Parts: sequence; structure tokens; C-alpha cells
Amino acid sequence: MNLRPLLPVLAGAVLVGATLVPAPATAAPIPTPDDPVTSEENPRVPEGAAWTEHYLPSTDGVELHADVLRPADLPADAQTPVILSVGPYFAHAGQTGDDGFEHTGPSERFFDLVEGADLMAEGYTFVMVDLRGFGGSTGCLDWVGPGEQADVEAAVEWAASQPWSNGRVGLYGKSYDASTGLVGANLEPEGLDAVVAQEPVWDMYNYLFSNGVRRPNHLGTPRAYNSIASIQGMADDSERYRANAAYERSHPECFADNLTDTQDPDEESAYWQARDLAAQAEGSQVPVFVTQGFIEPNTKPEDMQAYLENHDGEQRGWLGQWEHVRGNDRGPDGVLRMGREGWFEEVLRFYDEHLKDVEPEVEDPAFVVEDNTGRWRAEDTWPVVTRSTTVRLQRDDYVDDGGAGDARLAAAGADTAWDMEHAPDPVVQSRVARGPRTTEDADGYQTWSRPVRVDTRVTGTPRVLLDVEGSGNVLVRLWDVAPDGTAVMFDEQMSLVEDGSVAFDLKSTDWTLREGHQLAVGIGTNTSWSWADTPSGETITITRARLELDLQNTDDEPTDGARSPYLDDYLAAYTTTWDDRADGTFTLTVPPRG
Repeated sequence: MNLRPLLPVLAGAVLVGATLVPAPATAAPIPTPDDPVTSEENPRVPEGAAWTEHYLPSTDGVELHADVLRPADLPADAQTPVILSVGPYFAHAGQTGDDGFEHTGPSERFFDLVEGADLMAEGYTFVMVDLRGFGGSTGCLDWVGPGEQADVEAAVEWAASQPWSNGRVGLYGKSYDASTGLVGANLEPEGLDAVVAQEPVWDMYNYLFSNGVRRPNHLGTPRAYNSIASIQGMADDSERYRANAAYERSHPECFADNLTDTQDPDEESAYWQARDLAAQAEGSQVPVFVTQGFIEPNTKPEDMQAYLENHDGEQRGWLGQWEHVRGNDRGPDGVLRMGREGWFEEVLRFYDEHLKDVEPEVEDPAFVVEDNTGRWRAEDTWPVVTRSTTVRLQRDDYVDDGGAGDARLAAAGADTAWDMEHAPDPVVQSRVARGPRTTEDADGYQTWSRPVRVDTRVTGTPRVLLDVEGSGNVLVRLWDVAPDGTAVMFDEQMSLVEDGSVAFDLKSTDWTLREGHQLAVGIGTNTSWSWADTPSGETITITRARLELDLQNTDDEPTDGARSPYLDDYLAAYTTTWDDRADGTFTLTVPPRG
């Protein structure tokens, strides 16, 4: 979804609130719980819907604001299931800035769902709740921490308890409000029966840091959310809404704390442990339907597998080779960005089953997965592992100089003030495509597999274990190398290292090595623009190295789906040609299924 630019982001610790929108010539009617507004009175309301505004309490004295859309033809007390989204993007003036509206009205963020799934005709109520600090809610923004988690719980319980609710709630979102969906599933509040979460962050730490290494947006993203939280009410909003939206003006500590609290690089700190959504999923029984792009440049597949393993309830998913998009998003050419038809139909079947007890007439696969060949398959779960293996990697050393500094300087100079709804272009970060000039490149070294004898899929979450002498940074990459030397980097991760041992996960992946291809594992200094590390200048000696891999054969059950367009963009940005190759020191084999 393409959104208008963020409000100007200031470099200081505190942002000044946005200026109020000038009064329109004719004010739109202000809805109340007992006096709804329809599209005939305000064109910002979807046709067939009646819009009301509500306020509800959360913890810490916070007051949350909710916009409610109900079928206009239903009596006020007619009970319906509720689809709820809780997030930072529902301000009346715009999602991430001033969207240029002349009148106030409910956010259009998920009107694609309201209209595409025909929610009003299907008998659903749709509710949008502003997290603390955003839109018409008071309080300080909390980066999916305990405060915002309490907001999700309060919103679900409020929606389930309203006289117009049947007591059954489903959460819906993408990006930030997909992460709040995971929060809801973790907390299991009364009334929550289903969650749809598209492209979430599974552990909030990973969006700003990787194993102690800063990402380029580690400061820009908190500043971006400070900017979003500074969006003021519109001139024809209610006095209560405008007063709540101005909360930060009298509480400058909100923005200051958001900038400082998020900068702790220690993943084990109390701040980040409170935001580890994957760990908090332990034992949850709430049905979840997720999407994740394996080559996502924004909300990456980090700790996704941990979340799915910890979560005990029903799981559904669309997983594949796309960017930060929704299941229904189309490009300018009209082609679906995920490559698969039927998003709203499947989502509605999921909600109907869990919120209405309607048995679906179509049996959808639990998971549909697209690998790097562009082919789709159906699976009962993900990942499906044919064989797990641990391979020994070569011992060697490299100088942690950041590739002579150009990657680090480029990252520092890039536009890093993106929020979770915006993603950097893959080409912006594509110095990773250059690869080593030789297998003895000074930036690092490679260990090669022997050519695979049959198509072999690397799936799940690879994990590397290193014994190290020296202190600095390590970048580990996985390359798919064809017999002609064409090489594609398909997975990577960074970590701080020091004398001793370190182990860390790479991103989750689903990548098929074609027959005759080799897996090359690179270990070295950071030559990527994906991190803003500080090179130590030391020689880092790897005295022992192992890579844990889950492999799957390709005896697949095909299912409907076309090649995601972004896959070709990714390949263009992350493919290079190597003149030098190695015979290989380890073998990857997979038996047939069954």
C-alpha cells in the first residue's frame, strides 16, 4: 500500500505537534455512539456503513479512541461479529501524515477489506482503535510494549462486550497492526477467536537491531513514529478527539522516551524481552492466519518459525517471495503482488468459521508456499523438514573493516526514517549483490557444498555456530551458485562477536537449490547496506564453524498461484557472477517423502 510521505521528521529528541488543519467551509457531522453518520452525510464513510465514534479506557489512565463501522441497514442493537484492527495509522487526518482530506472521517486504511470482502453486506462490524499516543487516544506511544499490549487487550474485550457485538472478535492487520494482532493472539483476551496478520514483526528487537548490530533505521524508525503520533485532529473533529490528539504537546517525555528507550542494543534487556512476541506466543490457542515474504526488505522473516513453534492453536499462512504487501495488493499493471488469487474470499471463510460457526464450503490448505522457482505448493504446516543436517564450515580469518567503509558510509547517508508500513527499495541495499571477487576475498571467505544431485530445498531457519578469536562484527550469507557461476544471495544475518562462542539464526527461508547448484556460505565483515555497524578493525579468526540446515525434497503438492513479481526484482538486485568456484567440502542430500 502506497502511503503519502511522513510528516517532517526532526533530528532532535522531541517533535513539535503538527499544525491543525484549517477549518473547512462546511464541517462534517460528528458521529456519536447514538447518532451514526453514513456516506450520504460524509463521503469518507464507506457505502452501506454507519460510522460512530467511541472512547474506552486502557491501563495507566489512557483513553483509547475507536471508529466503528456497522451495516447501515441493521438496528443499532443487532448483534454481529466484530473485525478489529488496533494500530498507529488510524488518525482522521491521515495514516502517516496529512493525507489532504477536507473533512474528518474514519481512516481508509482497511477500506480495501471493508469493500473487497463486502463486510457490511456479510454482517460484520469493523472497528479501528488508535493505540495510545496515536490518533484520538491519549498516552505515550510504546513500540508494542506492555502499554500497547494492554491497549490491544482492552480493545478486544471492549469490542466483545458491546451490545451490538455477538461477543466474537477477529483481529486484522498488516505490518504494525499485524504485530498487534500477534499480541492479541498471545494474550488470548476474552472474545478473541481469530487473527489475520500480514507481514508482521515477530520480535520488535529485530526491526532495529540484529544480535547487537544496529540497523540503519535504528533511530529513523522511532523518529518516524514520533512524527505519526504528532498528527493532530482536524478542525471539524470533536473537541474531545482534538484534545486527545494533542496529548504529546503537554507530555514531551513521550517522544524523548521513545527515542532513548529503543536504543538499547541488548536483546536480553527487560525492554526488548517485553516485546519478544515470538516467545510470548507460548501456548496460545487463538487461530492465526499469517502472511510472510521470505525476501521482504522491511518486516523480515525473523523469529517467524519461533512464533509458529510456540503457538499451539490452528495456523494458516501464505508464505512466498514478495515484498511488504497485502494479500490483495496489485501493482500498476494489475498483477497481484503475492501472485495468488482469492485473498478476501479465504480471509472471509476463516472469519466465518471462527466468528460465525459457518463451515467453509472450500477446504483451504493450511499453508500455501511459494519458493524461489515461483511455484506454489500446499502444506499442512511450515516448515516441512525432510532432513536436518549440521555441516562443518571452513576455519579462516578476515579483517573487520566494513569492506573499506563504503557500505557503512552509504548506510549512514541513506534515508533511514521509515516506519513499518514503508520499505527500502531492494536496489538501495544491493551492494550485497557484488559478492566476493574471488574465493579468497579479503572481506571474508566462503565454504562450498558439493553440487546437489537433485533439487534440494533449504527451508525453515538456518542457524550458525561460531568459535571466535577477536572482537567485532560478522556477516554470514547463503548463496545459491549455478554451474555457470551465477550466484544469488538468498539469506544473511549479522552479529557482534568477541572471544568465545556465538550462535544465531539467519532469516527464515524457502529456497530451492536446483540440481547441479552449490550452496556457498560466506563469513566475513559487513559489506551490506542493511546494517549500520561499527567495524572494529581487528582480525577476526574463526576457529570453528558449523551451519545447521533444514532440508526438504521437492515432492510437492502443487496449488494455485503465479510467480510473485517482486521475485524478479529481488533477483535483479541480488544476483552476481563469480569467476572462481570450489569443488565443495560438504554434501546436502534429501530422501524422497514417505
